Amino acid sequence: MSRLLFGTDGVRGRANSEPMTAEIAMRIGMAAGQVFNRGSHRHRVVIGKDTRLSGYMIEQAMTAGFLSVGVDVLLVGPLPTPAVGFLTRSMRADVGVMISASHNPYEDNGIKLFGPDGFKLSDAVETEIEALASVSSKIRLAGPQAIGRAKRLDDADGRYIEAVKASAGRNLDLTGLRIVVDCANGAAYKVAPTVLWELGADVIPMAVSPDGFNINAKCGSTNPEMLQEHVVMHGAHLGIALDGDADRVVLACEHGRLVDGDQLMATIADQWARDGRLAGGGVVATVMSNLGLERYLDQRKLRLVRAPVGDRYVLERMRADGYNLGGEQSGHIIMIDHATTGDGLMAALQALSALIKSGRPASETFRAFEPVPQLLKNVRVGDANAALAADSVTRAIAAAEARLGKAGRILVRKSGTEPLIRVMAEGEDEALIAEIVDEICAAVSAVSRAAGSDQAAE
Repeated sequence: MSRLLFGTDGVRGRANSEPMTAEIAMRIGMAAGQVFNRGSHRHRVVIGKDTRLSGYMIEQAMTAGFLSVGVDVLLVGPLPTPAVGFLTRSMRADVGVMISASHNPYEDNGIKLFGPDGFKLSDAVETEIEALASVSSKIRLAGPQAIGRAKRLDDADGRYIEAVKASAGRNLDLTGLRIVVDCANGAAYKVAPTVLWELGADVIPMAVSPDGFNINAKCGSTNPEMLQEHVVMHGAHLGIALDGDADRVVLACEHGRLVDGDQLMATIADQWARDGRLAGGGVVATVMSNLGLERYLDQRKLRLVRAPVGDRYVLERMRADGYNLGGEQSGHIIMIDHATTGDGLMAALQALSALIKSGRPASETFRAFEPVPQLLKNVRVGDANAALAADSVTRAIAAAEARLGKAGRILVRKSGTEPLIRVMAEGEDEALIAEIVDEICAAVSAVSRAAGSDQAAE
């Protein structure tokens, strides 16, 4: 059964346009409430959000949906996505909801769902919810005496802050470290500076004044230029940039150079292996992770297991095969011993712990390997599936693979969250990589333009 609402990371779209309307959000709440309304106990849901203006609308719509099928609602307000997973499990809730479009601009929003174990839902459960949400007659409304109640959980911030600090162990002391933290005007704007300050750091906060419109705007992990400048300007030891819902992180060393998720995984894996804490004998990453990471781990007799793009698929592989560390190059770092999903703040603390143990500056600690030249470009399209299936595109990909041979690899895929085709290639010959990526992008663009012309003619 094809899915129309759920993508690789929940439901996402432009706010107040399908599928991110109040009506659809309410129906998702009703459907999810019915799916998890099993057993005779009083059922409850935890609902969190980031700082987008549309979050108010979606939050209230989903609240109404859950209440209408007899599920009580605990509202936690703006908190990181991993906090919702943590609180769902901690509060013995039946389901959790995070209202966020992650690193997207404020015009977008999304809905991520968690099960009672705090983990994101499987494709099968999301499909069940989608099927229910699309057929009104299948929703069983609660009787007047069984309608749910809603209340705000006032100490949610503090509960999560303590969980984050506990993940790093009792001995982590950041005294003497000057740290710039960019909160993307998003969900972590209060908790991230607080955690670092309580652990003793001299904290320089950035992008901590959300107004409903400025989330991820020229700030955060996808726009780290200002963070890099401020690290150098303030003579900081490290910079930390989170995204809008704080489930991903990138760092900047004392010179302002970026540290991506691959370098973070390498550093944490090496430290955990030394400490005897790395389960599974390796790391789970995605097909996007740099070949340099794979070579680095291989030199240390550690495995790199690749999963499809999307932190949920990384997590599924981790849980199935017994790994406790995984993530994505973009900065989703999953540490299953501490969190049920990617947690940018927890990952930053593990990085800080490794920095302190190394006794070296960040520029050396987090340069675990030399990356193989890699280039990624995005092409906006109308129909991603049609573009990928076009003969001209498949021929361009085949020609590029023939040119590259065994000296690298090519990956062409559609985005799970935006109408984009992502074209990535890596190999030792940087000029060849650039040519190959441009040729494939040109083929995709030509198909997309032709499709647009045909639709206009009709």
